[in-house]
Amino acid sequence: MKVRKPPTQPPLSESEQLLFSGTLRHDQTWAQYADPLLRMSFWSMAKQFPSMLAMITRVAWREDPRALLVLVAAQLASGVMTAFLLVATNQVLMHLFADGPTPEKLKESLPALLLGGASSAGSVLIGCLMVRIEGHLYPKIELSCTSSYYGMLARVEMAAMEDKDIQRKLSLGQHGTDSVRRMLDNSVSVISGLMSLGAAAIVLAALHPLLVLALALIAAPRWWGAVVVMRRAYASRHVWVDHARALAVLIYPLTRANSTPELRVHGAGRLLLRAQRDMELTAAKEKARLAGAEAGTEMMAAAMSGTARVIAYAILWWLLVAGGMPLAAAGTAVVAIRSATSYLNSVVSQLNRMCEESLYLTDMNAAVQLGAQHRIPAGGAPVTGRGVEVVLDDVSFRYPNAEKCALQELSLTIPKGKVVALVGENGSGKTTLAGVVAGLYLPTRGTITYNGVEVREANRESIFDQVALLPQDVNCWPMTVGANIHIGDGDKPMDRTAIAAAAERAAIRTVIEELPHQYDSIALKGFERGVKLSGGQWQRVGAARLVYRGRHLVIVDEPTAALDARAEVEMFESLRALTDDGVTTVLLITHRLAATASADMIYVLHEGRLLESGSHQELMLHEDGHYRELYHLQASQYDTTADFSAKVPTQKT
Repeated sequence: MKVRKPPTQPPLSESEQLLFSGTLRHDQTWAQYADPLLRMSFWSMAKQFPSMLAMITRVAWREDPRALLVLVAAQLASGVMTAFLLVATNQVLMHLFADGPTPEKLKESLPALLLGGASSAGSVLIGCLMVRIEGHLYPKIELSCTSSYYGMLARVEMAAMEDKDIQRKLSLGQHGTDSVRRMLDNSVSVISGLMSLGAAAIVLAALHPLLVLALALIAAPRWWGAVVVMRRAYASRHVWVDHARALAVLIYPLTRANSTPELRVHGAGRLLLRAQRDMELTAAKEKARLAGAEAGTEMMAAAMSGTARVIAYAILWWLLVAGGMPLAAAGTAVVAIRSATSYLNSVVSQLNRMCEESLYLTDMNAAVQLGAQHRIPAGGAPVTGRGVEVVLDDVSFRYPNAEKCALQELSLTIPKGKVVALVGENGSGKTTLAGVVAGLYLPTRGTITYNGVEVREANRESIFDQVALLPQDVNCWPMTVGANIHIGDGDKPMDRTAIAAAAERAAIRTVIEELPHQYDSIALKGFERGVKLSGGQWQRVGAARLVYRGRHLVIVDEPTAALDARAEVEMFESLRALTDDGVTTVLLITHRLAATASADMIYVLHEGRLLESGSHQELMLHEDGHYRELYHLQASQYDTTADFSAKVPTQKT
């Protein structure tokens, strides 16, 4: 009983061929699982149910075993109430169809009526109890699963996150966090349906064994019809979803302010609108085709179900005529069969949904286990002391899946209370070295120590706690401007006075206080109180974040890329001032070699290797030195009359 993917592929509009060179396929979990779900039969779904249920039960038992036991007991009681109701219905019909005056028959049927009423009331009360227990238990399970997943992501080594294969598997787990609640709801619905179905089957078997066969005759086509209809609906969504998402991607630029220049000047807006109309017309044709196919499937399922029902009622008629069943029992059988059919439809529908959700939930569990294999180890020796001295000895580092090392055999020292500059062309390893120094990457070979504690033996959290970062691309968090500064040290309570002081030192306080809502302005357009900051302003917010954090190892990567000349000078002066306490170290990465002239130590990198080291004056004495060459190249851009061919005079170091 398999329902395969429709042979007809989604129609391709001329615009999709023009703009995307074909169908715009999404590399997402739902696309990965589309074909397996379309090929899955009802029986394969049913066989998976125990393992799916066990998956949820383990989490529920871990979080609240008492609530889980109450929920299971309520499910069992619900099935018992269904059986009582059918038995009461049979008793009532037996009394009503018996010989005798009507008042006497009504009087004799009263206990059965009361039993039926009590069963109905009990079912309602059990349903209310289940709603309450579910409301108590479900959030706990959902929180447990999501906390495990996102907590894992927060502890994964950065090198693992940059491994495309590992990162893909970890990201797939995100869909499972949304599936937890739906999986729970579906599990409860399936169990409830099975309990009620079992109760109806027991009552039918008690009335006459052939009635169970009658139920099977009706159930089989209903099962088949339900699976076919649901698979057809899923196939329809599968065929249509890529087209719909491609259309959304196409129209999205029309809503963006930064797309407006090209939309107007280049006429891109007219192209997008033509494509939108073309794709909408193609989609309409596809919907019409799918609707016709589904109507045919529904008609076939209805015909099969009707035929099976006629056969079932023929069995009932034969039992009545042959005297094998009283009329009251036949009436009860009709009620039981109708109820059981409804329960079957519910079970099939919920099992279908459970299979899809279970795939995503399995991904989440696999992601959590994979993340545990690549997590930053807990514990270790703390890095203590005022200030940090970092020593690298024969350090090499290679990124995951890379053919060669980004750093090769580096040995250098980053002393306390100094400005240390990393210099070199793009790709020389400067940013990688900064990541290694920050504790984000473990060396592939060699050792790196912090105040004498080797990184593999250290408590990595204590290393991170010593570091403050100012990356080249400042992270623009979707929160208030004040919170964007506070996130630099989010473990401590927000200190608005310290935030303002940090903004002052970063020369951004005036800009912030001129915003309509000042520090409470949302740093993202499109929201109430939303504002847009320039690239240079964001770099100053990043600098304020660094000052607010107030750590002794400050790592800055191209901190002036978006600043004007005056602001650039001010930024370098403020960074230099951080070392005035004799404890704070500034590790500076910059292409502006004029800024390195005041550094206490300069390390020159080339293709991951250390070429030269020393102060600016010492390095400029090397006539054929790499640093001197780079410095002259930059200087020549500003002074076209200078002659840099002569040897630089010896300067006191």
